Amino acid sequence: MSSQSEADEVPPLTEDIAPGTATDPPVGSDAEATVTVDGEPVSVPAGATLLDAVEAVDPDESVPALCHYGREDIGPRSTCRTCMVETDAHGLVPACSTPAEDDLSVETAADRAVESRDVNLDLVLSNHNLRCTTCGKNGRCELQDASIDAGVEEPRYGVLDDRDAYEPIDDTSSFIQIDRNKCILCNRCVEACNDVQVEGVLRVEGSGADTRIGFQSGVETMADSTCVSCGHCATVCPTGAIVESDIVDVATIQLPGFTQTNSVGHTYEREDEREGPMTPMKDDERADRDRSREAERNRGSSDPEPREEWP
Repeated sequence: MSSQSEADEVPPLTEDIAPGTATDPPVGSDAEATVTVDGEPVSVPAGATLLDAVEAVDPDESVPALCHYGREDIGPRSTCRTCMVETDAHGLVPACSTPAEDDLSVETAADRAVESRDVNLDLVLSNHNLRCTTCGKNGRCELQDASIDAGVEEPRYGVLDDRDAYEPIDDTSSFIQIDRNKCILCNRCVEACNDVQVEGVLRVEGSGADTRIGFQSGVETMADSTCVSCGHCATVCPTGAIVESDIVDVATIQLPGFTQTNSVGHTYEREDEREGPMTPMKDDERADRDRSREAERNRGSSDPEPREEWP
């Protein structure tokens, strides 16, 4: 009985795709609450989290939340843990996914909270290609902003600096470039693709150190995927992992002999220029669907009209 009830709650999809986190339980509060943030009481509406309360007190967002987009029901995943705060009732908690509770006291500047945020930020940086000067998101990267705000000069766990560990840049699409060496696995792009646009192109695949953003169709490159080039994945990406191809170099600082490509070592290049919003696979897929629907309509129109039955 309960399994049937759970199945009924799964939202319908327009295509046969695996969703991102569309069926995740809500993380917000059940009712309006008054929370004290750093000694200042603030009232937040039903559905709010501690991050909402913190941002209501400090609009400058002194507590980063790299896996939380805050719009369109994207996130939080509560994976990066860069938004940790201290509470009087629950100790250290991630602000992005902890419901706001009435009379709860929150300290953002508590020693344990600050240290936890710093450690988790350094962990994110340790698996990130910090070639900021050759990145198209230089100056508009949320990870860069969080690092500057935290005063990071040298991440305590090092950085991704082994060329053998670099993944090739996927430059096969005329619209979207993917550099997984800058991906922090926040899952924003997957949710934007699957739960908002409902295109079913991206997925999280692998496990452990091999976890990466891949394609639901199982192909290797963006050009071979079913992408329709809506660009929503690039819009929600907090780093330079997914960028619109036309602005890949818009914020780079060119240094002689040092570019985005040679800092990685290898790139999947596009084979030819292609006009149109969709990749060949998606274009062919939709063409097949349209032909199938047209054939179905033609069969329906050619059927003889039923004769009236007389009593």
